[in-house]
Amino acid sequence: MKQYNNVTIMNHPMIQHKLTILRDKNTGVKEFRELVEELAMLMGYEVTRNLTVEEVEIETPVSKTKSKVIAGKKLGIVPILRAGLGMVDGMLKLIPAAKVGHIGLYRDPETLQPVEYYCKLPSDVAERDLIVLDPMLATGGSAVAAIQFLKDRGAKSIKLVNIIAAPEGVKAVAEAHPDVEIYVAAVDEKLNDHGYIVPGLGDAGDRLFGTK
Repeated sequence: MKQYNNVTIMNHPMIQHKLTILRDKNTGVKEFRELVEELAMLMGYEVTRNLTVEEVEIETPVSKTKSKVIAGKKLGIVPILRAGLGMVDGMLKLIPAAKVGHIGLYRDPETLQPVEYYCKLPSDVAERDLIVLDPMLATGGSAVAAIQFLKDRGAKSIKLVNIIAAPEGVKAVAEAHPDVEIYVAAVDEKLNDHGYIVPGLGDAGDRLFGTK
């Protein structure tokens, strides 16, 4: 895969361990949900690494001291429906004050282009650092469209977080939105003829919600 400056692949041992269990076809719905949530929280640690901090004065039980708190822009979490919902709680455990928006997309059967069917965002989206969530980055069509929808509504700072990506999806997002940082736990081999990531983990939405 071509290297892009805005792509971060997380190789932390805990992330890779949980990802292996997530991929296993024998992992049930309950454990799958828990793993997606845990991975989102672990990945969020890296996604928020460069948040701006400022120094404040507090008083401990022993003495006064100066310490750091997060400063700068507020955060927003935007899952792409429906699979992105599985990552929300994990992110909120790390950044509980973040507001949550939602974007729903479907693919037009004739044009094959993503169509927005639902979008509800914080009113101050232009002032927030947004984190877009979707477990799988396959063709990249939905992610490219969702990011554009956010930009059309005034968003200026956007990061994309996926658990597994295909090279085709990374390429599509990196070329359409070079200003957007992409965070993934793994970039797999390819897409198959049905648009599934290989080896991937199947359909993330179906495995999260127990549907087929």
